[in-house]
Amino acid sequence: MSVSLAIAFIFCIIIGRFFYIQAVWGDELVIRATDQWNREIPVIASRGEIYDRNGLVLAGNSNTYTVYVRPNAVTDKAYCATVLAGVFNLDADEVLEDISRKGVSEVTVTRHAPHDSIVEMISHNIDGVYYARDNTRQYTYGEALCQVLGFTSVDGTGISGLEKYYNSLLSGENGEILYTTDIVGVETENAAIVYSPASDGSSISLTIDADIQLAAEQAMREVYASSNAKSVSCIVLDPQNFEILALVNYPSYDLNDIPRDDSEALNSLSRNKAVVDIYEPGSTFKVITAAINIEEYLNGNSSAFSPSYIFNSSRTRLVDGTTIKCWSDHRNGKHSNQTLAQALNNSCNPCFTDIALSLGKDTFYEYLSSFGFGNVTGLDFSGEAVGMLLPQSLVRACDLARIGFGQTVAVTQIQLACAVAAAVNGGNYYVPRLLNGIVSSDGTVEQIPAVLKNKVISEEASRMLAEMLEGVVTEGSGKNAYIEGYKVGGKTGTAQKYEDGRVAAGKYVSSFVGFFPSDNPRYLALITVDEPQGTYYGSAVAAPVAKSIFEDIIAIKNIQPYE
Repeated sequence: MSVSLAIAFIFCIIIGRFFYIQAVWGDELVIRATDQWNREIPVIASRGEIYDRNGLVLAGNSNTYTVYVRPNAVTDKAYCATVLAGVFNLDADEVLEDISRKGVSEVTVTRHAPHDSIVEMISHNIDGVYYARDNTRQYTYGEALCQVLGFTSVDGTGISGLEKYYNSLLSGENGEILYTTDIVGVETENAAIVYSPASDGSSISLTIDADIQLAAEQAMREVYASSNAKSVSCIVLDPQNFEILALVNYPSYDLNDIPRDDSEALNSLSRNKAVVDIYEPGSTFKVITAAINIEEYLNGNSSAFSPSYIFNSSRTRLVDGTTIKCWSDHRNGKHSNQTLAQALNNSCNPCFTDIALSLGKDTFYEYLSSFGFGNVTGLDFSGEAVGMLLPQSLVRACDLARIGFGQTVAVTQIQLACAVAAAVNGGNYYVPRLLNGIVSSDGTVEQIPAVLKNKVISEEASRMLAEMLEGVVTEGSGKNAYIEGYKVGGKTGTAQKYEDGRVAAGKYVSSFVGFFPSDNPRYLALITVDEPQGTYYGSAVAAPVAKSIFEDIIAIKNIQPYE
C-alpha cells in the first residue's frame, strides 16, 4: 500500500511538472527557443527632424551605420578584427578581444560609421559581420539655440532640451530583420528572413524664427564680449500669442561637438537659464506695478494713483526702518515732482513703493498671481522654475514696498517676458510655447493653437501703460533703445545681486524689456546681462542690445516706419 502511494505521489509530481512546463512556462520556453534559433538586426527608426517656423531645418539626420559582429558566425576572428580595425580606425587587439568573448551572441563594433566605410567593409565579405542604419543628429546652426534644442544620447534618445521634451514624438519605433541560425548562431542555408519595418519619428515645427534667432545670437555675443559679463540671455516673443521667436543663452556650446567628457562644463553650458534660473528683476518689474495701479485706478479704487497724480519730489521713504531711495540719489541726480509716466521715465523707486503700499498686499498679490508670478508659465520645456514670491501671510510693509520696485522677489526671465507682454498687448496672458506644430508626411504643419490663460488688465489700462513705456524710450532711461520712425516702448532695470543673504559688492544684473510697435506690439525682447564689468546700468548695457535686435527684425521682416 505504501509503495502504491509513493508511486502515485511521484506520478502526480511528474504530471504537475509537465503541466507547469506546458501551461505556465511554455511561453517563456518558446521565447528562449526562438532566441536560440533566430538572430535579429535592428532597423533603426529615423528620428524626426526639427524645423523653425519657416521650414528651415534646425536638427536633422545624416545617414550613418552601426556595425555588429556575431562571434559564433566568424570563421577567422583575427582576420575579422584586423579588417574592422583598419576600416573604422579601431584598436585591432580590442576588437579581437570583444569578438572572442564566450557566451556573447552579438557585439557592437562601432556606431555612426559613414557610408564610405561601410562600402569598404562590405568589399571584404567577412562572415558574421552585419550593419544597420542608425541616426547621427546634425544641427544646422551649431551653437545657435543649443540650450533649447538640446541633444541626444549615442543611441539617439533625447536627453536634454526639446530633444528630450518631445522625444516620444521624435523617436519613432524601431523595426528588425529576423533570420534563422543554427544553435551556435551561424546563419543557416536558405535561412528564412522576416522584415519588420521601422516607424519613423514625427518631425516638428518650432515657433522659433531662425533669422531672428541668429540676429539675437550675434547681438548677445557682442554684449557678452564688450561687457565682460558672466553670462547673457535674451528672449524674443510675439506678444499677441506668446510664441517664442528667439531664445539665447551665452556662453554656449556646439551641438555638433558636444563636450560629453566634461560633465560639469556640459551641465553649465546646456542650462537654459532664461527658463530654469531665477533672479531679482529690479526696475523692469515696475512695469507690472504700474499696470496694477492703472487698472485699479480705472476700476475706481481710491487707493490707486491717477495718471495725473503728482508724486512728491522727496525721493526717500522710510518703511519699517528700511530706507528706500531713488537710484538717482546714488549718482547725485535730481528730478522734480512727477507723474506715474515720469516716475517710469526716471525709474524712481519710492513712487512704486507708494503704489504697492497704498494698494495693499491683498490686492497686489492677487495681481501678481494673475500675472503668473510664483508659478510656472507652462512653457513646453522641462525644469521651468516657479520663481520666488514671499508667502502673502509673511509679507511685511517693507517687503511689499520693495516688491513694488522689483526687489524681494525673484522671477525667471520667461515669467517676466510673459508678464510684460500681457501688460502691453491688451491684457491677454497666453501660455508661452516653443512648439508650432507637427509636420505631416507631405510637409504641411498641423499648427498648435494659442491658449489664452487669463485676462490680467483691461485693454484701456494696457494702452495707457504702453504709451507711458514709449515715453521711457523717447525721453527717459530707455533712450538707447530708440529707433527713428518706429514706436518702441520699454523699461530698463539694474538690480544688485545677493550672496549669502547680503548685497554682493559690485555685482549687478542689467536688463531691458522692450517691445514694438508700442501701439500694437508684435515683438518683445527681454535682455539680461549678468555681472557686466565697468558700466552696469541697464540703460547703458542692455537697452542698446534690444535696439540692435529690433533693427535686425525691421530689416528681416521689411517693416516700414510709421508716417
